[in-house]
Amino acid sequence: MSEYRALVASELPSGDYECKISNLPFPDEKEGHSIIRVSYSSLNFKDALSAKGNKGVTRSYPFVPGIDASGTILKSTDASLHNGDQVIVTGYDLGMNTFGGFGEIIQVPNEWIVKLPETLSLLEAMQLGTAGLTAAASVYELKDIRSHLPILVTGATGGVGSIALKLLQHLNFDVQVITGKPDSKLFSNLDQGSIIHRSDFENSDLKPLAAPKFIGAVDTVGGQILNRIFPLVDRKGIITICGMVSGPEINTTVFPFILRGIRLIGIDSAESPRSYKEELWQLLGSDWKIDLRDQSKIVKLDAMPDEINKIYSGLQEGRVVLQHGE
Repeated sequence: MSEYRALVASELPSGDYECKISNLPFPDEKEGHSIIRVSYSSLNFKDALSAKGNKGVTRSYPFVPGIDASGTILKSTDASLHNGDQVIVTGYDLGMNTFGGFGEIIQVPNEWIVKLPETLSLLEAMQLGTAGLTAAASVYELKDIRSHLPILVTGATGGVGSIALKLLQHLNFDVQVITGKPDSKLFSNLDQGSIIHRSDFENSDLKPLAAPKFIGAVDTVGGQILNRIFPLVDRKGIITICGMVSGPEINTTVFPFILRGIRLIGIDSAESPRSYKEELWQLLGSDWKIDLRDQSKIVKLDAMPDEINKIYSGLQEGRVVLQHGE
C-alpha cells in the first residue's frame, strides 16, 4: 500500500477553505509511533472547525481532520501492540495538528492508543467516539447522586448531550433536557414536561438563588444557559461543563457555591490519561453499554463535506459515523 484516501481540508487563494478527497502517501515508520488502518471515524464540531480553517484548532494546511478513529494496527514500535490488534484513538492532537481519522491511515504516538474492549465493535466505538467518552466522563462525576430532583442535560440533540441523556436514562436517572429542537425524535421517550425550550430558559429571570429544580446538570453549551443553571441546582449538586458553543463567559454569584455547596466540574476527555480513558471505555462496553444505532448515521468519505456543513451550521442531530472502505 503506497497511498491512502483521505478527506483533505485546504486553504484556497481566496482565503476560503475546501474539503476534497485526495490520495496521500503512506507514512514512513517512526519510532514511538504506530500505524493504524482506520475502519471508522466520527464527526464532531471540532472536526468542522478544523475543516473550515479555524487556526485555533489546526495551525497549518492542507490537513486531514478527524479527532476519532477506530481500526487495526498495521505496524507498531510498542511491544504490547501487535499487527491486527483492534484499537481506538480519541483526542490528544489527533485531527487537530496530527492527521486524523478522516483518512484511511493514521500514525500516532503509542501512548494515545487504547485497545478496543472485547465487548465493543469498531463501529460501536465510533458511534460513541469522543462525544461518548466526554458524555461518560460527565456521567461518571454524577453517578453517585441520588435525589427526587432530575438531572438536566443541555444541547441534548448534539453528540455529547444525546449520549449523556441515553447514559443517564440507562442508569435510571430522571432527566430533563434543554433544547432548541423540542420535536426531535431523540426525545421520543421523554414526556413533554421534561423538555425545556432553549429560548424559554434563556429568557427566564436570572436570580442569585431560586427554588431548586435540578440535582445536577451535564452542560455542553456554556454561555447564558450555564449562567441560568447555577441558581437552580439543589444542595450538594454537581454541574459538569464540556462546551462553550453558546459562549465562554461565566456570569454568576458565589451564592450557589457557598450557600448550597454546589460544584462545577470541567470535563476534558481529550487530554485525559490513557488509564482513565481505558476505564471509561470498559464501562461503555459493559455496565454502561447503550445501543446508539437509532441515533447514528453511517456515511462514506464522499458524503463528509455535506455532513461537515450541517454540523457547522447547527443542523446535525445525533451521531455521524464515517466508514472507510467497503
